[in-house]
Amino acid sequence: MKRTLVTSALPYANGYLHLGHVAGSFLPADLYVRFLRLVGENVLYIGGSDEYGVAISIAAEKEGVTPKDIIDRYHTANSEALRAFGMSFDMYSRTSIPRHVETTQEFFLDLLGKGFMAEKEEAQFYDADAKMFLPDRYVEGTCPNCGYDKARGDQCDRCGAYYNQLDLKNPRSLVSGKTPVVKNTTHWYFKLGDFQTMLENYITTNSATWKDNVVQQTRSWLNQGLGDRAITRDLTWGVPVPLAEAKGKVIYVWFDAVLGYISATKEWANERGTPEAWKDWWMLPEGKTQAEAEMNYLAFLGKDNIVFHAIMFPAMLHGRGNYVLPTNIPANEFLNLEGEKFSKSRNWAIDLREYFAEFPLPQHVDALRYTLAMNMPENKDSDFTWRDFQARVNNELAAILGNFVNRAAQFLQKNYAGRVPELPPHLAKLPEAWRLLVGDVAAYNADTAEAAVEALHAKYLHYFSADDVRIIAALALGARKIEANYRVFRFRDAVTETMNLARAANKYFNDAAPWKTIKDHADDATKTLYICSQLIRSLAIAFEPILPHTSDAMLTLVQAQSTDKHWQSLALPLVNEGAVMQEPQILFSKIEDDIVARQVAKLGSNTHSETMTQTSSNQVPNDQAASNQVASNQTSQNLISIDDFKNVQLRTGKILAAERVPKSEKLLKLQVDLGTEQRQILAGIGKAYTPEEMVGKIVTVVANLKPAKLMGLESQGMLLAANMPDGSLSLVTPEKAGIDAGADVR
Repeated sequence: MKRTLVTSALPYANGYLHLGHVAGSFLPADLYVRFLRLVGENVLYIGGSDEYGVAISIAAEKEGVTPKDIIDRYHTANSEALRAFGMSFDMYSRTSIPRHVETTQEFFLDLLGKGFMAEKEEAQFYDADAKMFLPDRYVEGTCPNCGYDKARGDQCDRCGAYYNQLDLKNPRSLVSGKTPVVKNTTHWYFKLGDFQTMLENYITTNSATWKDNVVQQTRSWLNQGLGDRAITRDLTWGVPVPLAEAKGKVIYVWFDAVLGYISATKEWANERGTPEAWKDWWMLPEGKTQAEAEMNYLAFLGKDNIVFHAIMFPAMLHGRGNYVLPTNIPANEFLNLEGEKFSKSRNWAIDLREYFAEFPLPQHVDALRYTLAMNMPENKDSDFTWRDFQARVNNELAAILGNFVNRAAQFLQKNYAGRVPELPPHLAKLPEAWRLLVGDVAAYNADTAEAAVEALHAKYLHYFSADDVRIIAALALGARKIEANYRVFRFRDAVTETMNLARAANKYFNDAAPWKTIKDHADDATKTLYICSQLIRSLAIAFEPILPHTSDAMLTLVQAQSTDKHWQSLALPLVNEGAVMQEPQILFSKIEDDIVARQVAKLGSNTHSETMTQTSSNQVPNDQAASNQVASNQTSQNLISIDDFKNVQLRTGKILAAERVPKSEKLLKLQVDLGTEQRQILAGIGKAYTPEEMVGKIVTVVANLKPAKLMGLESQGMLLAANMPDGSLSLVTPEKAGIDAGADVR
């Protein structure tokens, strides 16, 4: 049977998880895993905490506690926060467990025995007072590249440059505060260069299906040529090197952290009472390729971790032999907060614990999942803002999904005694006709619900109106589109298409108008509400990967069976006639302005500090230094980098309504559809365009501009327009026909 192993990058256990971590590697993996489970595929989801390394040692020393105190604190807090967030791990483990130590040492000895290790003597800083060699983070000094006087031993946090610690100027030990001496020590190196050809072939084979950022970053490393990489260091906190001559040395965290996926799978298997079952997910059957064995491994992570999962880990697995390699590495970019990078020291962060302390209800969990999914940094850095969070909850979750479910449920309570309607005798075979219609939609291969109505309505006139056919076709086609997007890791598109189903359900209820038909055409109203009951179950399945708590509430509402919770049945009528419904509850309460204002006011402080990295673990790619330096040079010339430009979110919008702003010659007040939401935008184009000319136009909108007030009215975006030679304005619009609202402009 086909197996899909999924991992999320192990977060470093020296701090609380914030929304950047969640959007980078946790939520996308959980969306994907939940979808695969709905489809019925065999999937295993593994995660855990990365608990060794220098940063944890330093944190422990600063607090006067042991490293174990640090990791226990953060592992417990983070695992609880992830559980509250709805993460569906099969195992969330940690790298400090004995099984992980054993696994790491086995890999080390195996690779050493196969000749993939090199022993080297090298010079390193040594603190004579503390009687210890100084790992890079235990040394501070002046950067040899930019002169920053608080540079770390191997990297400058200001300019991004990497260097040998001995190149650091004015070095000082962070242990004793004194100038270290230089002393020779012995370390073991992983001969990564031995895998150059294998890795080049590996990347070439997968380049067509991997994200461009993964392929390009990996090829950048390969083009520079791979060399030996230190695999041991002089430290007490870590996996001990299993050699008699290596007393006092541990295995470098970059090597042991990725092996945490394997040790966590072993832990999962052991807890199930099947200790050898981990091999079914990691070890290839004898004589079979990975494709022949139908074994997939997907590693979800942030862009800072690409090189470790696309180069280091595959080399380690290949060197060990007969292990599954990642078949895809859908790495995300970074999530920013209110236009700036996350920084705990500047109080510019939202960690999961803080969020749940203020927003404790299940609906709040789902609201955060939805907002992050709709702003997921899939191909470029994106932004979380409290104003957008409010808009997503109020205008989409409450006004679209919640509105439909509540209206239908309340109508059933009032007019059908809170039961799913029983169909009249002449419509007794409607469920059977429904199934045939779904099959015909698939066979006809219609692209839109409207096309399905045109082709199939006549065939089903006895049972369905055109509106009925349209909504059933929308379910069938929507399920297909959503699945296609999940399969290629386009999660924002998958979520957008899912919300489109709720939009279609709302439209169906409005167009069918059962509050009118129940007076003179009671059978039509009964059919409408029967269909709406089915739609609640269908939407519950569609939203399950995104809104697990809400999905459960919707299924409970219509008394749907848990056995019906699978993707293939999404478009089918499986809610029983006459089923007693639960008392309807409000799915999503609106977020008021004062709540948003309070949350925004909490951000920021006057304390100056370095920006906190958004890494999902302690591993940072070496080739980042060059791009940082280029960006720095361009800034001094008043140029911007491509990453700066990517922070501007341009989207097409359709003008739904327009009117002049009183007492202003230039301003027009526009209602603009951005595909996933509607915005009010004030545009100074009133001398060039009349309100009547604007309605229906497709325009280009800056979608992530902070709201501003003009003439006492709020503007939630900006239109793009060009200056004409005569001084008038011309809107920037798509050249080709067929572009609708919501398309990304880049």
